[in-house]
Amino acid sequence: MNNMIGYYVPHSLYPNGYHVNPKFPLPFINIASQKNFIALYHMGLYNDVMLLKWFKTEYPKYVKNKLDMGKSCIRLKKTETIPYQLIGELVSIITPKMWIERYEQAITK
Repeated sequence: MNNMIGYYVPHSLYPNGYHVNPKFPLPFINIASQKNFIALYHMGLYNDVMLLKWFKTEYPKYVKNKLDMGKSCIRLKKTETIPYQLIGELVSIITPKMWIERYEQAITK
């Protein structure tokens, strides 16, 4: 979707797919190259207040510059300061099963 690299929950695990268009698998993490930054979209950050708090607390331990992010978008402006280890931890915290549960709770509200 939108010409980004995407990590999705496949229809084999979640047959309902993405509620906006069920033909698409459930999106979870996307990466895009923008003009002035790399954008990392992690839907769990948008959906989980505790995960967002954890990430905001951990980020300064890895990177000296200020965290630049939107609701689910982390803007990485300098490739030499990308916190690869932190991103690795972030993407491993939520399993596909956990994401499906959180997603379903969010869309039924």
